[in-house]
Amino acid sequence: MKYKGIIFDFNGTLFCDSHLHKLAWREYSKRLTGVEFTDEEMVKHMFGRTNEQIIEYAIKRKPSPEMVEEIGQEKEEYYRQMCLNSPETLHLTKGAVEFLDFLKQNDIPRTIATMSDKTNVDFYFKTFNLSNWFEYDKVVYADGIIPSKPAPDIYEIAAKNLNLNPEDCIVVEDAISGINSARDAKIGKIIAICTEEPRQMYEAIPCVTGIINDFTEFDKSLFDLKVHK
Repeated sequence: MKYKGIIFDFNGTLFCDSHLHKLAWREYSKRLTGVEFTDEEMVKHMFGRTNEQIIEYAIKRKPSPEMVEEIGQEKEEYYRQMCLNSPETLHLTKGAVEFLDFLKQNDIPRTIATMSDKTNVDFYFKTFNLSNWFEYDKVVYADGIIPSKPAPDIYEIAAKNLNLNPEDCIVVEDAISGINSARDAKIGKIIAICTEEPRQMYEAIPCVTGIINDFTEFDKSLFDLKVHK
């Protein structure tokens, strides 16, 4: 089957920053509870989740909106500063620029669906010049209204923003919650990217029908280029 468009998760997918989010949440989980999140907790309860959900998991109760705002913004500012302090890793995933150029040259509909908030999305657009490939108003991000992954809403909205049916889209994800979100949104093909987790983890997930290590391995023949000529 050929596909008409593509939707990217961002963190851990187009930008290999999972290690920085882990460091930031380890710091803030220790501040909240006195104990750092484990690697297993990171995979199950952090990646693809909103700050509110992560804080609620840490403190085992519903946090107040004020707490979510304060802790969330502190953590994200700490994370962004770590990004800037790590220039050797402050770049898009290997092969991403060339792949995005291919999508642009062939006029293949594309967007981002991320559980990052607007402040971080703005940071990414500025840092990586994402406007070269993406229309900002088609990007879907955590706005306090859209349910978090693994709910399907974010990918349903992203496909609608591309004027495509979900089954005509490819999603590239690294988080289990995001993979489940894409599955329940009835996305046509889900490709996992192994930027942080081992390949074996994705091989055990039935709805994942493609696995790549980076974007140099992406099969461009998956797209129906004729519809864009």
